[in-house]
Amino acid sequence: MTDHAKIQDRIDTTRPHTARIWNYWTGGKDNYPVDQEAGDQIRELHPGIGDYALADRRFLGRAVRHLATEAGIRQFLDIGTGLPSADNTHEVAQRIRPDARIVYVDNDPLVLVHARALLTGTTEGRTDYLDADLRDTDGILEQAAKTLDFSEPVALMLLGVVIFVEDDAESYAVVRRLMDALPSGSHLALSHTITSPSMPDVDEAVAFWNENGTPRLTQRTPEQVARYFDGLELLEPGVVSCNRWRPDEQDLTAPADVAMYGGVARKA
Repeated sequence: MTDHAKIQDRIDTTRPHTARIWNYWTGGKDNYPVDQEAGDQIRELHPGIGDYALADRRFLGRAVRHLATEAGIRQFLDIGTGLPSADNTHEVAQRIRPDARIVYVDNDPLVLVHARALLTGTTEGRTDYLDADLRDTDGILEQAAKTLDFSEPVALMLLGVVIFVEDDAESYAVVRRLMDALPSGSHLALSHTITSPSMPDVDEAVAFWNENGTPRLTQRTPEQVARYFDGLELLEPGVVSCNRWRPDEQDLTAPADVAMYGGVARKA
């Protein structure tokens, strides 16, 4: 069996998958009818769910722009990459710093199929892709060191990925191990689906997903999300709804509050 056939064999088209539903909500084409059906059912339970996907994507763009400009970051470790879309991390970063280096990490076989789209960076910079699980921190750091220089600051991007680590202690430990390996001046950008009494329909939509889709996801309160930044210098405006994190003009027409919270912090 060829490597491509092995990858294809790992893709389950009989059950909806979160990355493919996310892709469907943001207007992508890398999804199947089973994903579209589940996506529509979730949207019936919570009509604003598509706004969360867009908010998270726009948050990524604004965070990377800040990191590449004001923070002077030239290296990015993006774990939980998701399916390629418009303005991926390397595209945003290398428009600002053509010599930027980016390592993408994901364990979704469909993302691996499309990984070539993530490797078309500038000639001055470099992009790489690792097929690995977030929990394999040692393996990720070892492989990423072939592309990134860990003696220089790195931006660790964890957008919508620690939601798949159900155990709270383990999820905090994973983030801490990764940040501990990075030098002073490195940054963490993280986003996470929240649970809140003011958004009961979100809980209902997540419950539906966990009964019908894969992988299961875990919601956390805004206070729990803020804990991922413990020990770091949290940038203004703190951990907030993604649409409220330094919004630009296109975000002003979007809902101010979505159940996807994010923040950016610096390691002293």
